[in-house]
Amino acid sequence: MNTITGTFYRAIDPMHMGSALDGSRGQGRFNAVDQPTLYLSSSRDGVAAAMIKHTSANDPARTVIAVRVENARVFDLRDADSPDHAGSSLDDAASDWQEQLRENTRPRSWAVRDAIEQTGAHGLIDPSRKSPGLWHLVLFRWNTPGAPTVTVVDE
Repeated sequence: MNTITGTFYRAIDPMHMGSALDGSRGQGRFNAVDQPTLYLSSSRDGVAAAMIKHTSANDPARTVIAVRVENARVFDLRDADSPDHAGSSLDDAASDWQEQLRENTRPRSWAVRDAIEQTGAHGLIDPSRKSPGLWHLVLFRWNTPGAPTVTVVDE
């Protein structure tokens, strides 16, 4: 497990700017709808890569904001051995969670989150599948006692 601090990026519908740090409103690769999860990217290019699969022509334009994260303990899925220590696999993390939902199967990537969360980690680093070399920070807990501090910052 690694502890990271830094500036990350998030795409927000301008109508939801006031709730930018509330986390996802729907299910995602690492969360069911009822699991608080904050998806961030390590760069603006990472946001663009992530949005390829998560926007459609009818979606409103997004604004990219900068977010400061302090002291997040995370599993780094870029390290091939990291998931093994949490009892999960990289294949599970990278599996097609949307297809699994369409098949009425609980996504295997949600089990990765469960295993990592049980270790006490605040989240994980997820390598980009659209743009190798880019990565995302996925937080399970933030801005609560014992969790990382997350704030919107000017850049």
